[in-house]
Amino acid sequence: MSKFLYVIIAIATLASCSEYQKALKSEDVKVKYELAERLYNEKKFKKSSRLFEQIVPKYRGKPQGERVTFLYARTLFEIEQYIVSGYQFERFVRSYPKSDSIQVASFYEAKSYYMQSPRFSIDQRDTYTAINKLQGFINNYPESEYLDNANEMVDELTTKIEKKAYEIAKQYNTISDYKAAIKATENFLSDYPGTEFREDAMYLKLDAMYNLAIRSFETLMEERFNEAASAYKSLMKFYPESKYKEEADKIMASITEELAKFTK
Repeated sequence: MSKFLYVIIAIATLASCSEYQKALKSEDVKVKYELAERLYNEKKFKKSSRLFEQIVPKYRGKPQGERVTFLYARTLFEIEQYIVSGYQFERFVRSYPKSDSIQVASFYEAKSYYMQSPRFSIDQRDTYTAINKLQGFINNYPESEYLDNANEMVDELTTKIEKKAYEIAKQYNTISDYKAAIKATENFLSDYPGTEFREDAMYLKLDAMYNLAIRSFETLMEERFNEAASAYKSLMKFYPESKYKEEADKIMASITEELAKFTK
């Protein structure tokens, strides 16, 4: 029985492949369309996409063009061709502004850009584009069923950009460019006041200020140690139980000791 079923499945598979190959080579647009939609419903998106790709130009300007264009964009998204799917959804939105599928298309256009966002250590131009696309969707469709998903994606991408900026400041501190580290953390805290890396950045600023002060000419030390002391007080004000408290307290003890030398 199992061998018999295997043979039946093999025959069906071969027939399916044969039908698909014939449709690819066929000049009959209707044959391509019907098989493309059937394959789409069966979630065979790669094959469906190839057929839709062939017929999209043929249906442009025709009543079926709206559906064909939308389904083609969806197949591209499903096979992770996000650059092309973003373009196709964007084209759909421009071409069919009154479509019943406009909201869904707008969401998947934005999500296509979201899927292109790289890891935080790489240039984040695509991430900024994705945020703009998602924010546009949120503004245009505040009652959408996709609203929560869109907001979650914006939060994730924003955190990625914040992490990138924080890591740049951290890198300056690592290579002992303390002035650049201080400036970078100040800019970071100004640009992202609600960031989840705020505590980390405030401690980083304290550490950079202390290291700059202790390596300064004597004429600059007192002023810079006082600035570092202010950074410590700010950290403790906002985060009295900071995860950096032990390290920060040691830095402050050293600052106090150094400042005492200027009062003698």
